[in-house]
Amino acid sequence: MVDKSKIDKAFEVTRGLGLADEEVKPVLRELLKAYDYNWELIEEHNYRTLVDAFFDRKENQKAEDKKRGGHDGSGRPFKKPYAAEGVEWVEVSRGDSSSGGRERPSSMNYSRTSPAVCLKKPTGEPRSSHIQRNEASKPHRKELAKPSPQQANGSHTHVEKRSNRLDDITKGAENMQISLIDESGKESLPMFNYIPQSLIYQNANINISLARIADDDCCSDCKGDCLSSPIPCACACQTGGEFAYTPQGLLKDEFLRACLSMKENPRKDHFVYCKHCPLERSRDEQCKGHLLRKFIKECWRKCGCDMKCGNRVVQQGISCKLQVFSTPEGKGWGLRTLEALPKGTFVCEYIGEILTNTELYNRNMGNGEERHTYPVLLDADWNSEEFLRDEDALCLDATFHGNVARFINHRCSDSNLIDIPVEVETPDHHYYHLAFFTIRKVAAFEELTWDYGIDFDDIDHPIKAFTCSCGSANCRDRKKKR
Repeated sequence: MVDKSKIDKAFEVTRGLGLADEEVKPVLRELLKAYDYNWELIEEHNYRTLVDAFFDRKENQKAEDKKRGGHDGSGRPFKKPYAAEGVEWVEVSRGDSSSGGRERPSSMNYSRTSPAVCLKKPTGEPRSSHIQRNEASKPHRKELAKPSPQQANGSHTHVEKRSNRLDDITKGAENMQISLIDESGKESLPMFNYIPQSLIYQNANINISLARIADDDCCSDCKGDCLSSPIPCACACQTGGEFAYTPQGLLKDEFLRACLSMKENPRKDHFVYCKHCPLERSRDEQCKGHLLRKFIKECWRKCGCDMKCGNRVVQQGISCKLQVFSTPEGKGWGLRTLEALPKGTFVCEYIGEILTNTELYNRNMGNGEERHTYPVLLDADWNSEEFLRDEDALCLDATFHGNVARFINHRCSDSNLIDIPVEVETPDHHYYHLAFFTIRKVAAFEELTWDYGIDFDDIDHPIKAFTCSCGSANCRDRKKKR
């Protein structure tokens, strides 16, 4: 009898890649029959066998469709949703079973010779500009077959991944396609659900309503582009009566310098202290302080300006050409830009599940050693009330649901991005957007990093610090240096 929990887990993985259950089901059925219902061979490498079998089936269908006139039967040209051309399978004969029999028998492999791939400086859209293929090299495939008796007795084939590529990890959710490439072949595909806007997990208290926005907190009388007005409107109030953006959509140098100064060289008066800190409440200890933040206030729905107003930068979404890649330093996945970025460029927003502080604590305790992305505390306004309720003490966690920002690695002190709070749809700073801007000119193909603001010596902090691998000369992780 087929284990339903294993089927559900397989579907959970394929859904994360945007694949429909109805299309995956016949492929999974064929694999189970071919492998004598040996789930280990299907589950290894994060269901790599199942994913490849799915797209092999799609390619075969595509070939058949071309014979019928290049259509999928519905009258529309067939379009492959996932690029797996960058995968090269290399078969290495092994005569032992030291791995416990987890390698795939050679007769079951999709034997491929990968098209030649070389990185080039992009000249156009990311989909076609940085991959060059040798069309003379055509993939060769073997049909699925059951293992031979010799293979079942310990003669196995080791399958080594050489490279891996996805055209768009956002599944079409962003303005720009964001590709993923693993040139080392050592990383498993990241398993998470891509979302373009943050979503409430369960108990977070966020009240977004027009009634809460006072007339003096919006610019209902504005027309066109607020930045072109000789007198800044009410939406410039958070930035001292001047807009934070230039007409080119970049952060103004003066505002950027002020934000950097508060983060890199904070004074005593740059910290605020809760009377009953949500982080220390369970231990009944004093608040250790939260860094004051400079906010940007963007125009929103109650404002009279156009949707293309120059004071609507973050809410317009990603406009940079980005790529998720496997870092050569062994930090796992990272994010880089495929084009040069000027100083003050908006890159992306940190998107994730909106949790209460208690929900994050329970999630971390319940998952043991399971790897999480580093969560973000939305603590810029925690001192505004004498007693902050748990449902108002919020944070963002992109472990299971998030966007491309979850791949941005930490770098102590000399990172090239800064995180800045942005008020958009609510004046309540219990919830706000966290946007990343470049703090200097960033070269094409340079990794994007930001300083998480971690105190590596604070062993009591509820969000545990990791061992830092940033490589910065100013690395703050003194435990690593001992």
